[in-house]
Amino acid sequence: MSKTLAGPDGQPRCAWCQAAPEFFDYHDQEWGYPVADDQRLFEKLCLESFQSGLSWRTILNKRENFRKAFNHFDFNAVAAFTDADVERLLQDEGIIRHRGKIEAVINNARRAQELVAAEGSLAAYVWQYEAGNPPAPQTASTSAESIAMSKDLKKRGWKFVGPTTVFAFMQAMGLVNDHAIGCSKREKAAQMRREFTKPE
Repeated sequence: MSKTLAGPDGQPRCAWCQAAPEFFDYHDQEWGYPVADDQRLFEKLCLESFQSGLSWRTILNKRENFRKAFNHFDFNAVAAFTDADVERLLQDEGIIRHRGKIEAVINNARRAQELVAAEGSLAAYVWQYEAGNPPAPQTASTSAESIAMSKDLKKRGWKFVGPTTVFAFMQAMGLVNDHAIGCSKREKAAQMRREFTKPE
């Protein structure tokens, strides 16, 4: 779906953000704008993993609870979580209580530490997979870049990072400008990407 719909201010936006009132701010202020902060990148990968099989609205509404539960996704802190923390999180009604996904976040925090040691930063690694602008935005759920990144992350021991999850992460973090043609935020995202200095 690549069409746009007018928002409450009359400006056209990606049609998906009309699905829930809370999507407007997320779409306008965050989605599709380039990010180089390791903690934010790790958070988004984790939240996309939790979303698997669920709606983004569910995750977005619980995002602050997730941040509190996982030390604001400081992967150095999360890497030190123990089995006791897993059991604690399984009792936390503010998050998605899925043992496999909780354990994956802890595992991935440890893998993130290894990746930083090897690549310098999570951002430097992620931005190696930057994609160009798709000719037909929002028509695909994966890309060559997301498939490649997913494959490499899995090889490094990451979990719950399939190509669709990685592509959603790339859309949100500005590695690809997937705002719909005609969306009032598409040019803003494009401009931010032009001005963005890729981490090395």
